[in-house]
Amino acid sequence: MMKKKTLAMLLSAALCVSLFAGCSGGSANSPAPESSAPAAEGSTPVSEAPTQLSGIVNTNGSTSMEKVIGYLTEGFKEVQPGVTVHYTGSGSGAGVTGAQDGTCDIGLASRDLKDDETGVKQITVAKDGIAIIVNPENPVADLSVEQIAQLATGEIANWSEVGGNDGAVVFIGREAGSGTRDGFESITDTKDACKYQNELTSTGEVIANVASNPNAIGYASLSAVDETVKAITVGGVEATEETVLDGSYAIQRNFNFIINESSPLSEAAQTFVDWATSAEASDLIAGAGAVPLV
Repeated sequence: MMKKKTLAMLLSAALCVSLFAGCSGGSANSPAPESSAPAAEGSTPVSEAPTQLSGIVNTNGSTSMEKVIGYLTEGFKEVQPGVTVHYTGSGSGAGVTGAQDGTCDIGLASRDLKDDETGVKQITVAKDGIAIIVNPENPVADLSVEQIAQLATGEIANWSEVGGNDGAVVFIGREAGSGTRDGFESITDTKDACKYQNELTSTGEVIANVASNPNAIGYASLSAVDETVKAITVGGVEATEETVLDGSYAIQRNFNFIINESSPLSEAAQTFVDWATSAEASDLIAGAGAVPLV
């Protein structure tokens, strides 16, 4: 009897030792021990979400850039929903002045800065072709830069002289200070020589006037041209994203952000500038009809 009790006690002790050993090795419900080993070389770290900002960014200037800014504003909302970007279309000259005097965070100019426009710097966000537009009823489909200049200055006064219908040329363009006007006149070498029948304050007005007059010719940002007018080729080259970027289309200019050099941008404004000039915004710029740089 004593031998049976001793044997039972030994078996019981062995069982306890076995159970204790199993518990000390961990169980399915036990938390895994933390690893102090470094991440494997070449592994991709998890990217951090961008810091969420809030605030208002005021932009002012070129009406030719309205569509581009509209697309960028909508895209930036998805990145920084707490930031509101406002746009006022007052012309490139007003955009430069606004950046100089601090009445806007970012000026918009569809031309490069002039030598006397100091205290600010330009950041090119896109390129744009200046389309030469005529009424859809006009049979003229192609003109050289020289012919366009002659039509603008009145040296060619009738459409029949360039293969069109018999009719007096009506030249329509933008007001003094417009970046589109400055770009057109600089490229065609017609500064202060154009004979305007109408000088209008927005790209949309130029397009509407050309669309309503069979004898009209004007210029407008490629990004703004619609089916109500006809964009002619210049020297046989169509104004497209590809021809603007490779330089084969002759009448083109830069779309620029104008920034005050002495007053730092707010964090929200600087983030918008950085994002708008990155590859992330390229598809939006192209969607607006302009030519992205990256």
